Amino acid sequence: MTSDPAPQTKRVFLVDDHPLVREWLTNLINQQPGLEVCGEAESGPEARERILALRPDVAIVDIALKDSSGIELIKDLKQSCPEVAVLVLSMHEDSHYAERALRAGARGYVMKRETTRKVIAAINQVLAGKLCVSETLTAAMAAHFVEGKTLATRTPVEQLSDRELEVFELLGQGRTTRQIAETLHVSLKTVQAYCARVKEKLNLGSATELLREAVRWHEDTLRG
Repeated sequence: MTSDPAPQTKRVFLVDDHPLVREWLTNLINQQPGLEVCGEAESGPEARERILALRPDVAIVDIALKDSSGIELIKDLKQSCPEVAVLVLSMHEDSHYAERALRAGARGYVMKRETTRKVIAAINQVLAGKLCVSETLTAAMAAHFVEGKTLATRTPVEQLSDRELEVFELLGQGRTTRQIAETLHVSLKTVQAYCARVKEKLNLGSATELLREAVRWHEDTLRG
């Protein structure tokens, strides 16, 4: 009588621009039976290249990455290697971040402040092909649905496109339009066009008002 083959170890790739977070996740995941970390990266371009080469079972991605956007990385991975399940581990608790990540192709979204047990449970859930969102965010998204809060009725910032929000956030971090162009690998004119659209959507009259609002938004986000 032959015994059943041992379950194959699932390989996890980490994408986060904080070395301590990657180290914590590596130690946590490698302690779990059936899971192992196969690689890591701190930026979108580096992550994309390594994930394409390693083909892990799941990628754990932060939205805010070094000189790049986690949302754009998720979109790229959905196109280039859709078999890789993406789980977002983020500091952002706002439900519209979770919605953007899920629309981009993520299979789950959990907070960095969650317990280690919940993080491991989320990894196993997305590996099983299920959708995983924390209870708090599920409740917030359900409230949007029940209230009929469509994109047309949400706050002005929530109505920004993913790219517009990325430019807005980089402005809030103190980047100049030229630095943003270099970070996003687009022309200065393209960034200026995004800024103009953001100003219009947020009903702001000048570049100074745009910068002030971006800094306020960034500081509010950091405070959670």
